[in-house]
Amino acid sequence: MGVRISVKVNERSHTAEVEPRLLLVHYLRDVLGLTGTHIGCETSLCGACTVLLDGKAVKSCTVLAVQADGADITTIEGLARDGKLHPVQEGFWEEHGLQCGYCTPGMILAGAALLAENPGPSETEIRRAIAGNLCRCTGYQHIVNAIQSAARKLKKSGGRKV
Repeated sequence: MGVRISVKVNERSHTAEVEPRLLLVHYLRDVLGLTGTHIGCETSLCGACTVLLDGKAVKSCTVLAVQADGADITTIEGLARDGKLHPVQEGFWEEHGLQCGYCTPGMILAGAALLAENPGPSETEIRRAIAGNLCRCTGYQHIVNAIQSAARKLKKSGGRKV
């Protein structure tokens, strides 16, 4: 027996009947076809599935789709606007914040959530914000540099809400 949910994902409204046990990550990937949200550990350890739920970074493998009913969700596919990358996405490109790319969507969304709350974070605050997102390739320094670069860009441009 399904449960009817309505969510806004990347500024588009969606209504669906879902199984009560369906995880948000599977709803996004399998129902909506938004495969930028990666499935890693499915135990909340890696952060590859991080999305923004009402502006907060959450691991979508720990949220049931029915719990997201009425929420505003942003995935990596919805972060860029009007054909322009979000400053955190630009920072990852310019500062070599990615290698294999598997953790990248979750890292970018964690960084965007941090900057929405704290536009001028210290390196320690950045490291704390991404602590729940694992990367096996970069050693993290380039990721920190990317978020710092994005913070500088946002400061110059007067900020941009996610």
